[in-house]
Amino acid sequence: MRNGPGPGVPRVLRTINDRAALEVLLERGPLSRAQIGRLTGVSKPTASLMLSRLEADGLVVAAGTTAPGPGPAGLLYAVNPAAAHVAGLDVTPGLIRAAVADLTGRTTGTYDLTEPERYGDETDQVAAAVDGAARAAGLAPDALHRVVIGAPLAFDHAQDRLRYPSHLRGWRSPDLLRRLAARLPMAVACENDVNLVAIAERRLGAARGYEDFFLLWNEEGVGAALMFGGRLHRGRTGGSGEVGLMPVPGTPLVRDPEAAQTGGYQDLAGFQAVPALARRLGIGGAEEAGEVPGADPDLATALALLRRAAQHADGPYRRLLEVFATGVATGLAAVAAVLDPEIVVLAGGVFTAGGEALRRLVEAELAELSACRPPLVLGEVHEHPVLRGALESALAATRDEVFDTSRQGPS
Repeated sequence: MRNGPGPGVPRVLRTINDRAALEVLLERGPLSRAQIGRLTGVSKPTASLMLSRLEADGLVVAAGTTAPGPGPAGLLYAVNPAAAHVAGLDVTPGLIRAAVADLTGRTTGTYDLTEPERYGDETDQVAAAVDGAARAAGLAPDALHRVVIGAPLAFDHAQDRLRYPSHLRGWRSPDLLRRLAARLPMAVACENDVNLVAIAERRLGAARGYEDFFLLWNEEGVGAALMFGGRLHRGRTGGSGEVGLMPVPGTPLVRDPEAAQTGGYQDLAGFQAVPALARRLGIGGAEEAGEVPGADPDLATALALLRRAAQHADGPYRRLLEVFATGVATGLAAVAAVLDPEIVVLAGGVFTAGGEALRRLVEAELAELSACRPPLVLGEVHEHPVLRGALESALAATRDEVFDTSRQGPS
């Protein structure tokens, strides 16, 4: 009878070491064999064998030599960026923004599909956007490993359908996900746009290092995302985070959330509330804000008013910011009472416009309304956060597959 580990153990250890080395290279950049060995806790001979194997598998490449100094120069190694490419999409009415990234996360191509309805149905539109971004990156679409599509909707896992896309015509189709999978030559996943913002903030922004947090998004609409244990919480029907129509004091109750456009929390904390507040406080409308919208106040007007209000320490502009902060804190108090999150991330154009002045006011109001009193931070991923989150989501899944060297044959 033979004692000790079974025949599968060395391969398991090798796979663990390979993944650790690849993660270190992703985080630190080009490293020498000695540095990789030290950071992963393996011996120099083991590190040499590991790097030779990963190089043969196309996962690492030589990336120069160590700086001149005592002793011979050593080779530096890096993750091979061409080992896999992914695409991310941000779908909005009238525009699909697409990008391609290599395995290191560097964006290599972007493409904006304007007037997408001219390209056919939703599957044709997505395919056109993916094709445009792939070509911009110098790739054929079938060279992409995975695409993640972000849109203002929810994915109902129980019924395998998309929910809440009231302002995206065609995206309610019950077989859309199946048709997308059949239309595109790579793996396809759909995700709520605000969930993707949360992924971007956790990977690159204000939520780095946090396992549990709540993100409140405020731009064209009000939405939220929840992270528990470093994982997105989507809920039974994919509707977790649909807080825009959440009942709050002082706003109409919404009886049909999938059809309603107004009411609930968004009337209190959404951009639409800002111009109305300005009028009540005697602040000039669009003209004073420096914008010329149409008959109805629009997002640009609200952002301009908030930017100006953030610069005033007193007077009607300051009062506008205070009243708006109370509206935001009212909904957050209900959320905090249930979730008690480590932090709350305030993301989107409305919070960016109000800046630190608005953040401080919301946090002060929340401290009076909630016993939990979570710290509030402003989001840090400002450039296309939905798209960035889609790329990060696609990269995470792709790295899990590509970095799994147990799939490789013995060497």
